Amino acid sequence: MQQDNDPKHTSPKIMKEWLHNNSVTVLEWPSQSPDLNPIEHLWRDLKMAVHQRLPSNLTELERICKEEWQRIPKSRCEKLVASFPKRLVAVLDQKGASTKY
Repeated sequence: MQQDNDPKHTSPKIMKEWLHNNSVTVLEWPSQSPDLNPIEHLWRDLKMAVHQRLPSNLTELERICKEEWQRIPKSRCEKLVASFPKRLVAVLDQKGASTKY
């Protein structure tokens, strides 16, 4: 399994126990790394699109999130996935430090 190692996902003891008890191998991965995790860029796209629409309540927020998620073009996802080899090289060149991505 790959996760972004954000402390809120990994620090609860119950989560660590569940992964261990269910023999789930967790890959080493930098915390919240947009360099290697294209979904971080999609979350940012979604956040910006939703923010522009100014939802006024939770129901509206949910509806707008779903609408804006559907509006993300397939080409955006394809571009992010296609950029992975370049991202990987950049991270290796930077020895794990931040890159332009």
